[in-house]
Amino acid sequence: MNTSQSLLAELARSEKPIGVGIIGLGAHGSWAERSHLPALRAVPGYELRALSASSKQSAERSGQTHGVSGTFGTAAELVACDEVDLVVVAVKVPHHRELVQTALDAGKGVLCEWPLGNGLAEAEDMARQARGRAVPTVVGLQARSHPALAHARDLVADGYVGEVLSTTVVGSGGAWGATVGPADHYVLDAANGATLLTIPFSHALDGLASVLGEPRELRIQPASRRTSAVDTESGQPVPMTAADQVVASGRLPGGAVATFHYRGGMSRGTNFRWEINGTEGDLVLTAPTGHPQLSPVTLEGGRGTSTGLAPLTVPESYVRVPRLDPRADAPAYAVAHAYRQFLDDLREGTSRVPDFAHGAARHRSIANVITPA
Repeated sequence: MNTSQSLLAELARSEKPIGVGIIGLGAHGSWAERSHLPALRAVPGYELRALSASSKQSAERSGQTHGVSGTFGTAAELVACDEVDLVVVAVKVPHHRELVQTALDAGKGVLCEWPLGNGLAEAEDMARQARGRAVPTVVGLQARSHPALAHARDLVADGYVGEVLSTTVVGSGGAWGATVGPADHYVLDAANGATLLTIPFSHALDGLASVLGEPRELRIQPASRRTSAVDTESGQPVPMTAADQVVASGRLPGGAVATFHYRGGMSRGTNFRWEINGTEGDLVLTAPTGHPQLSPVTLEGGRGTSTGLAPLTVPESYVRVPRLDPRADAPAYAVAHAYRQFLDDLREGTSRVPDFAHGAARHRSIANVITPA
């Protein structure tokens, strides 16, 4: 265990909080504001001490808005702050590698949002750098930390559905549809690495793998049915080079079949439905969007002589962050449970929260893309 690991583990085991600095916490509307900020404030053991933004002035405005005293105009200044033990990188994907490198060079633990890198090569390089420095890392694949998925994982392990025969996921991406907001143009450009494949599909894939095991022989076929989206303010078309359809199939450990279909935009019908079908029963997880990592998730099941589904209440033992409501605080809910699990990992020497090595492996799992003829 190196100095950074031992420091974080020591803090986690003591009454002293882990000091957090967020790169990318804006004053209004940022992902960090909607997820990491309420999550950190709901989990004892952390203290948000610093933030950085695009300029010193914007950082100071954000600090005033969120009550954070340490404000910096650059990431380099933030990671150099002695009060910061864990650096959270919550900016657009093309900037992840540079900012993570800055934090690693300072010997700090790092939590980086998913996708880890802009493509497989970047992700593998970041994982290699982190391994060489032996610092604790987390990648933001938080769906597996959602209490509903954790309960489903144990139900499957305990034989609720019997032998798993197949599983099917259908989801809507929200973005990559007919319209796009002014702040979201960058996700339409495949070169930026924030696509239907890398974001909602991959979050759902990682959640599924945590419950049923890693799919093997996963074959992914994207398709572009839309080539532009209409800006909601200007009414002008915006080019879309990212695929708006993703279809995938593979086999689970033991031979069960796994299929996925993700589509851009929102459906008037199903926006997230995940079925697990077995010899003894069925489990169904649903959500209002195809992003189980940031949505309230409903769990239903039926088995034995039952001919239908019934709601399955998630036991309180799975709810590790009672200060947050799974619906009202949906963007922060699974994130907060990941933060809580990271504390347990540090205290107990476990590794249940995905690290950079896991992030690189997840990037490899979506690399087997079939190019349309």
